[in-house]
Amino acid sequence: MTAEARGRRLLPGGKTAVERKWPDSNSALPEERKPGKLGSSPAPCRGHVSGAVTYLRPCGVRGAVAGLPLLGTRCVPCVRCASAEAGSASCGSMARVWQQPFLNVFRHFKVDEWKRSTKEGDVAAVTDKTLKCTVYRVRGAVSASNYIQLPKTSTQSLGLTGRYLYVLFRPLPAKHFVIHLDVSTEDSQVIRVSFSNLFKEFKSTATWLQFPFICETGTPREGVAFPGARWTCLQLDLHDILLVYLQRCYSHLKGVRLCASMLVRSLYTSDLCFDPAITVAEARRSKLPVTPIPREMAFPVPKGESWHDHYVHIRFPSGSSHVPSELVQKSGFPPEAAGRVPRLLPSPGACSKPARDSRARVVQKHDPMASRWATSMPRALPEVSVSCERSEVSRVAGPSDCIQEPSAWVEATDEHASGDGLHVSACQPTVEPVAPEDTAPHGPPGGKQSLPEAALGKKRFQQRSFLPDPILRLKGVIGFGGHSTKWALWAPDGAAVVYPCHAVVVALHVETREQRLFLGHTDKVSALALDGSSSLLASAQARPHSMLRLWDFQTGSCLALFRSPVHTISSLSFSSNGELLCGVGKDRHGRTTVLVWGMAQLGRGGEAVILAKAHSDADVQAFEIAAFDEARMASCGRGSVRLWRLRGGALRSCAVDLGEHHTLEFTDLAFGPVQDGHTLYVCSRSGHILEIDHQRMAVRHARRLLPLQTPCDPLAQKRTFSSGPGIAINSLSVSRSACAVGSEDGYLRLWPLDFSSVLLEAEHEGPVSSVRVSPGGLRVLSTTSSGHLGFLDVPSQEYRLLVRSHTAPVLALATERSRGQLATVSQDRTVRVWDLATLQQLYDFTSPEEAPRAVAFHPTQPTFFCGFSSGAVRSFSLEAAEVLVEHRCHRGAITGLAASPDGRFLFSACSRGALAQYHSGAPRCPVLRVAANVVCQEACPSSSILAVSEDSCLLAFVGPSKYTVSIVDTASLDELLRVNVSALDLAGSCLDSAVALCFGPSPPSHLLVSTSSNTIAVLDARSGHVVRELSCGHPAACASLALSADGRFLLTAAERAVRLWDYTMQAGLSCQVCATPPPQVYIGHSEPVRAVAFTPDQQQLLSVGDAIFLWDILVPREGWSPGSVQGAPGPPPTCEAGPGAGELEGVAAGARGAPRQVSESPPVLPPQPGLCAGPPEDFDDRSRGPEDLHQASGPSVLVQKEAGRAGDGACGVTGGPWDLGRRPHPCGWPSACSTVGARARPPARPNSYRHFTARYKASSPAQGLSLPPAGDEWLRLKAVVGYNGNGRTNLVWSPDTGFFAYTCGCLVVVEDLHSGAQQHWLGHPEEISTLALSHDAQVLASASGRSGAASRCQIRLWDVPRGSCRQLLSHHDTAVQALAFSLDDRLLITLGDCGDGTLALWSTATCELLSSTRLPEPVHGMAFSPWHTGELACVGQGILTLQLLWGQAGDVSLQAHREPVPEELGVCELSSLCYGAAPLLYCGSNEGQVCVWDTHAGCCFLAWEADEGEIGVLLCSGTWLVSGSNTRRLRLWAVGAVPELRRRGSGARSSSVFLERELTLDGAVVSAVFHDSMDMGVVGTTAGTLWYISWAEGTSTRLISGHRSKVNEVAFSPDESHCATCSDDGSVRVWCVASTELLIQFQVLSQSCLCLAWSPQSCGCPEEQHVAAGYSDGTLRVFSIPRSAVELKMYPHTAALTALAFSADGQTIVSGDKDGLVAVSHLRTGMTFRVLSDHRGAPICTLQSTRKCGDFGAEGTDLWLAASGDQRVSVWASDWLRDHCELVDWLSFPAPSLAEVVLAAPWAQGPRPPPCTVPPQVPSCLPPSLAAFCPWDPALLVCAGLGVSPEVAFYSLRQKQVVEKIPLPFFAVSMSLSPGAHLVAIGFSERMVRLLDCASGTVQDFAGHDDSVQLCRFAPSAQLLFTAAHSEILVWEVTGH
Repeated sequence: MTAEARGRRLLPGGKTAVERKWPDSNSALPEERKPGKLGSSPAPCRGHVSGAVTYLRPCGVRGAVAGLPLLGTRCVPCVRCASAEAGSASCGSMARVWQQPFLNVFRHFKVDEWKRSTKEGDVAAVTDKTLKCTVYRVRGAVSASNYIQLPKTSTQSLGLTGRYLYVLFRPLPAKHFVIHLDVSTEDSQVIRVSFSNLFKEFKSTATWLQFPFICETGTPREGVAFPGARWTCLQLDLHDILLVYLQRCYSHLKGVRLCASMLVRSLYTSDLCFDPAITVAEARRSKLPVTPIPREMAFPVPKGESWHDHYVHIRFPSGSSHVPSELVQKSGFPPEAAGRVPRLLPSPGACSKPARDSRARVVQKHDPMASRWATSMPRALPEVSVSCERSEVSRVAGPSDCIQEPSAWVEATDEHASGDGLHVSACQPTVEPVAPEDTAPHGPPGGKQSLPEAALGKKRFQQRSFLPDPILRLKGVIGFGGHSTKWALWAPDGAAVVYPCHAVVVALHVETREQRLFLGHTDKVSALALDGSSSLLASAQARPHSMLRLWDFQTGSCLALFRSPVHTISSLSFSSNGELLCGVGKDRHGRTTVLVWGMAQLGRGGEAVILAKAHSDADVQAFEIAAFDEARMASCGRGSVRLWRLRGGALRSCAVDLGEHHTLEFTDLAFGPVQDGHTLYVCSRSGHILEIDHQRMAVRHARRLLPLQTPCDPLAQKRTFSSGPGIAINSLSVSRSACAVGSEDGYLRLWPLDFSSVLLEAEHEGPVSSVRVSPGGLRVLSTTSSGHLGFLDVPSQEYRLLVRSHTAPVLALATERSRGQLATVSQDRTVRVWDLATLQQLYDFTSPEEAPRAVAFHPTQPTFFCGFSSGAVRSFSLEAAEVLVEHRCHRGAITGLAASPDGRFLFSACSRGALAQYHSGAPRCPVLRVAANVVCQEACPSSSILAVSEDSCLLAFVGPSKYTVSIVDTASLDELLRVNVSALDLAGSCLDSAVALCFGPSPPSHLLVSTSSNTIAVLDARSGHVVRELSCGHPAACASLALSADGRFLLTAAERAVRLWDYTMQAGLSCQVCATPPPQVYIGHSEPVRAVAFTPDQQQLLSVGDAIFLWDILVPREGWSPGSVQGAPGPPPTCEAGPGAGELEGVAAGARGAPRQVSESPPVLPPQPGLCAGPPEDFDDRSRGPEDLHQASGPSVLVQKEAGRAGDGACGVTGGPWDLGRRPHPCGWPSACSTVGARARPPARPNSYRHFTARYKASSPAQGLSLPPAGDEWLRLKAVVGYNGNGRTNLVWSPDTGFFAYTCGCLVVVEDLHSGAQQHWLGHPEEISTLALSHDAQVLASASGRSGAASRCQIRLWDVPRGSCRQLLSHHDTAVQALAFSLDDRLLITLGDCGDGTLALWSTATCELLSSTRLPEPVHGMAFSPWHTGELACVGQGILTLQLLWGQAGDVSLQAHREPVPEELGVCELSSLCYGAAPLLYCGSNEGQVCVWDTHAGCCFLAWEADEGEIGVLLCSGTWLVSGSNTRRLRLWAVGAVPELRRRGSGARSSSVFLERELTLDGAVVSAVFHDSMDMGVVGTTAGTLWYISWAEGTSTRLISGHRSKVNEVAFSPDESHCATCSDDGSVRVWCVASTELLIQFQVLSQSCLCLAWSPQSCGCPEEQHVAAGYSDGTLRVFSIPRSAVELKMYPHTAALTALAFSADGQTIVSGDKDGLVAVSHLRTGMTFRVLSDHRGAPICTLQSTRKCGDFGAEGTDLWLAASGDQRVSVWASDWLRDHCELVDWLSFPAPSLAEVVLAAPWAQGPRPPPCTVPPQVPSCLPPSLAAFCPWDPALLVCAGLGVSPEVAFYSLRQKQVVEKIPLPFFAVSMSLSPGAHLVAIGFSERMVRLLDCASGTVQDFAGHDDSVQLCRFAPSAQLLFTAAHSEILVWEVTGH
């Protein structure tokens, strides 16, 4: 880390001069600036004091060092005065004083007198029986004519500045109401905000926001209040409403109008966020500070009842970003009330301008410019309690020792703690854990008394235990912060730093890295303070009420423990002599409270005494006692700086006159030295630093830290971590000569006290949260919000990093044996590797979009494996510092990883229930087997969900359900044993389930199973018998367990405690649970412990949760016997030393920090689930290398961190996207490479979206199809709906001939752009990756992936005029990346992907392979030269120019010349290329740059920034260049001046290249083709859309549009003119059937549309056409097709809707969900009037309704059926007008026996899977149950689905039996019956469609899909058949019937 000097001085007359000191120059460059000009401080606003503010602009050199890039100066306005409109609104602080802490609006404006307010219509004062007080009733038929208005006229203003408005009202039953608020912004704009249950959707304009207030289930009409409407507290955050939806700043509330119909009690305003449901007692027990509602605003609650049983609380907008969809925060609604709670729309999580509802429907206009903006709010931490017993109870030292909480929270301590370690003897469920050093055992070790028994005087009882006691000692911790990262202090001697690590206080010696631990807190430490003499340390914990501990800093003993009378203490401060201690917190009323304790008697056996206590309405963020006078203090906070004085036992304060700065949010303060008169320095979040004269209580100087730009710097301005004109300052610290400032932009800056220049600055990886100057002034300590702690050494100008830590709970751990390393994964989305000897971090891996879930080390190799939430499993090398391989065989998040001890196998489990086996001993760690649905899908990610035996023969896991544990063979995955653990606890009230597993030493072969009944069952791994049981004795189940290698100790974790068992003693006792001796219990974690493990040397153990704890085992491993006392050490000291300085030498010597590299890639949709048990026969796992990780859901970083070096700066370390600081140098290209047929190891997959990756498919093509003879086909493919956005360059167009073709799945679609007619070229078995058209447009080349493990990729050459395939080529192994024809069309070159790595050259005349070249580096693109037939260029890590050399025998060789990427472009790769005017070659990079090469000179002479992302498409013609990128941008550049720039060579500048046009599309650009004039073209995107581009008009028009996700349903209009489709992408699309043109699209964000139905022809209103759609959140929306709008939104289900059907008359909707419930709802009212639960437990697969024809023994007008996933079909007769529904018949079909279940993946056992590989016991993998009424015989029911054998069954409703069965080759996944002929269309997962003629019994099979055919639907006319596979829709014309 380097630091550089900077200078600034003042000139006379208010002018400033900047003096820049460059490192290579001794000259200074003064620059004069005048006020009001650009680059200087602007002229002050009216009302400001001129010259009172000096704006600080830190000026310096290179932005990478200084942190503020010099891009030119900017004019920064001064802080403007806040102004209100009229009346009582004011910009001064007094305008808010009279409104605090809250204001009763009705009382203040005397509504009962109606002088300052007005009423209109039926408004009366009545007495409400519920509230027992007077309320106002507003009622009337017209809301606009019946209202209460404040103030009296609209020209007046209320002037209420409170942020929150509380409306206490109750909607009148079955009525509408409206609330209008007129809100004024800071720019004096009046915005009307309205809430009403009359609104159906959210609407917004520039001056009006309308929010629908929706009353849900049980209402007679949507929105109308239900009869049981309750009193509601509507809490409106006016500040956030304006900011989120209109991006405006709130000033004050101008007016309110309350319109009929409602009862209203009053309105209140306040700046405090009250919780009306929390009582004072509950607030006292709450973990975080809670502000209970004032008594005046409170609703009465009957004694003993819940507030939510009577009232409703709505907070809008919600304070949590995790609340899905609705913007309503319901504080604790009971489950039974959840369905009737009103809610507000929309959600800010999906809000744009205008804002949108993330759950409400959106009629999507075809505009790709939409964006979303989401807020992020802090989330409350869950309160965790751990209970324990103690052997002795001591008195609490302090004045509050007699206070007893209602929850019997007991805290015990000893005034002179002997430091017994973190040990507790036993457990009781109602006692709070107490740290062990607070007690001293006075009795014999063998007999211990629990705390409750001691308190109640019960008789003692004896229990056996093992010695020594305690047996563990906490050696060290890895972590920092917890409650806050702002607390880190220097010891007075400057040799150590003191900081909190959650519940532990750590004193770390900065030179030796020794840790002294202060143990005793049971919750997170919220504040620290150290006196000036280094004798007293004070710490406060966060749990209300705050517990304070006073420590002897030198010895580490706890001197006093007492409870403060306030909630969480946020600040502590000692006087210099240590006699006073001040603390700041909030009392039970939410008021800021300052406390002063006296410490004079503490050292003489006395107690800490409260000397003074004061309340304040001002906000306090920082508090400090003056060093020069202990009676004087200062505080700062939002809008206030106050000076305090202690005199005569009273604490008084006075506010400093801040003038224009009264609105600032102050963050920290510090007193200056003696020489400047003890000036008080205060910093703010807006970047201000105020110098305050504490004697005159006035601001002396004001300065501001601003970003800096200079016109000479080519780099962009550094982006700060928060928005705003100033750089937010979080902390400052003052020494005798300097002031250290820590800011939000990640910089630590050191200034002189006159702030004339920046002396030093250091950049950090995150915002700096606190700074502290050492007592000597030579070191500056800094902490960051990202969990880093370090200090800047001023003399050497070096930054030393002391602590790195996770910033979120640690989820799992793994240890490495040979190197002594530890790997951890955390919720902060990082994987970190630590050195166990030094506790220092070695590497870290960051994945912002993809969370790591599990980790495991290879037992014998220096590698480790990590599983992620996306389902990816990656292997990392610790030696080569790179990612070795990536596997994506899982479709769910990884829940467990385990490696066999012999290193042969690796196992992974995912949330979808799949278990994968890898050959970890092989170089690429290939996948051997994948078994589906064998692991419990309800299991949480845990390091103990999988376990491998010590002999590597057995694998145990929880599954298939949570009630069973399975043991399989590790080599074959054959199931050996399955144990039902639910039978272990026969006396329990609920079924027992398995939680964690662990194998014991072998022999004997024992499997330990932790169960939910708080016991550990020891099973015989061979027989499954229960050997014995251990009672955990704690209320929570054991989440992790580990057994030592010698079998002596058992380690378990539950909640916040770690328990160590004597496992050998347990084995010697009887099997009775009550006789087992208790374990030793150790606390110290403030959050639940997630995982535990023994270190490889078995001398220590690890526990992770909130932090990483390393424990020493205090017993010699040699000669120790259970229960013996020999060798037992004495009680350990409280403060332990860490590793010595010598242990840090050579850890990472010589490394120096450098910037980190992050690789970003577009997200890829996860693979869709299929029907097979795992990958198909042709599954290619593609062992991917470092560059292949772009398939992950977000960018990832693997960075090596220096361990323990002084030079480990705050910056990251240089490294590539997946390397650790050692990027491999690109190897040179060979001069001639012609290795035909070579198959070397493929290169690593590049991190480029340009590379094709086939969508994962669980299906495989069928063999032996019954194809019809030519000319006799019953189906003819008519149209294809969709475009494959997953392809690359899969679009061709010849403007001269009009030939236009693209791909969809495995089809080549040739379309006439004028008529829209399509031709379809079939033949490819797999998804087509790319296309190429010859220059004469006579030959089209297409390439697809291989169809099996033994096959190769197919390349087909098509004769364009004939439309037939003339040749089939095969050479590449994995996939074909690109195709290209030579200039004369004689040659075709094909490029394989990274897994293939070959470049093949073909003759188009003979179709012979002329040459095949192995490329040593990944290639992203290639192109033939337009000037030379035998020359082509490739781009990757450089430019490779290949020259074709023809031999005499006709053979071809390639001569290569390689040019690297220019240094000016930085570290990047070239991703695309195109030729321009001779001899120019344009190349795009993955960093968004375009560079121009002179192919004659072989050099790059020009480059410019063309985009922010990777450029994947480049096209050039004439003077125009088109670029397309993964940022969805398409840009047109004018490059006519580039040939002239070429003559200038290296002196060329990009200023002559102009951006002419720009369009933003709906996805990353993957294909493009343009006319030679470049004025029009066609572009394809990853969203599956083809756009017609007109540069002349600047427009983009959709040509082809399709769904981007799986299509779930197709529904037809009655006249068959239109059809509707729905998809997992949340869209409902309406198409024209004749032209397959998209007409309307309804889009619902963040939800999947799973089912669809079109209303039948209505007799009353034939023009009315509705489409009903069911969504994954349980909502049902009805869309009006003529109006293109939503008509109705209902919530008939709580689970996802899976099937829909209209009644025959179209007035009733029948819906089914995944839980098996069937709901019947009225279309007009939206009311659900009947719910059928006969199919509960299995998802509803099919619903169909028809007119009843015939008598089936039941009355009704309609006949409808429901089929569920458990092979059950019910038939009903109904008359919905009379509310009649009667069961007609019930069918149950048999399923295969469990013996037929295939556990292992079928493709691992043979070349082809059997017809059914589906485990029938797992519903998620079953084919759906299909049933339909027969159109040609109403008495017949046609059924298909899972049964004993694949077949179609015809069931007679009259005969009550199956009358016919037709066998099928496979199990059906979709079915449709033709309404015309006797035809049945059946879709299979084997990618085929079968058409069955029931009259003749003949069949015909049809191919054309590349995935499982999940949908078949005949049109009403029976002339068309729609089939769908994933997102592609094929339209077939039925012929011959």
